[in-house]
Amino acid sequence: MVVHVFKTPEELAQAAAMVFAAQIAKKPDTVLGLATGSTPVGTYRELARLNRLGLIDFSEVRTYNLDEYIGLEPTHDQSYRYFMNDNLFNHINIKMENTHVPCGTGADHWADARAYDEAVEAAGGIDLQLLGIGHNGHIGFNEPNDKFIYGTNIVKLTRSTIDANKIYFPTEDDMPKEAISFGIGGIMKAKAVILLALGKGKAQAIHDTVHGEIDPKCPASILKAHPNTIIMVDEAAGSML
Repeated sequence: MVVHVFKTPEELAQAAAMVFAAQIAKKPDTVLGLATGSTPVGTYRELARLNRLGLIDFSEVRTYNLDEYIGLEPTHDQSYRYFMNDNLFNHINIKMENTHVPCGTGADHWADARAYDEAVEAAGGIDLQLLGIGHNGHIGFNEPNDKFIYGTNIVKLTRSTIDANKIYFPTEDDMPKEAISFGIGGIMKAKAVILLALGKGKAQAIHDTVHGEIDPKCPASILKAHPNTIIMVDEAAGSML
């Protein structure tokens, strides 16, 4: 695990984008694991800028997102499919059929979860996995638990996660209380992981991830066991290191 601290979110976004650029230059048909939330937006903007300049080519890249809300159609403006289209895919030269987000509206969510793991496996696994981190240490929607959940799974969102995300919905009642999430096992099988964190609110989770014991109550702590993890934080998120 390597940790880099940047003075500003803008510097962090530029550095993170260069990690992706280097990966795609090395392997044009790279399989990327992607994340949603406010943290990676700056990185996605920088990737789109580099693509416009002709410095990154996404034409052969395939992507698999971490998670999706249960019950939201892809066209819903708070779905993670909508988020990815709006913040990245619509602004780069990627083939939309090469982008994948878990299905949150199927008749059998657990069957969809198994199918998602099989699809990632068939693609050769994730070459570079992007992660954010929740205030409670969650990665994807893998919430604090008594054990690590290996495969893609259906998650009941914790109070902390609901409080963090309900601001994006008209009312708390409108926010889904379950999600489908790529599992800890899938994340750990990625060849490389890059975790981004911004703001003082993430400082405790980053401290526990870097300095704490591996503990499913802080899911991100499992990254201490990954052989190729880069953590990038701004000074506020790194203030407790």
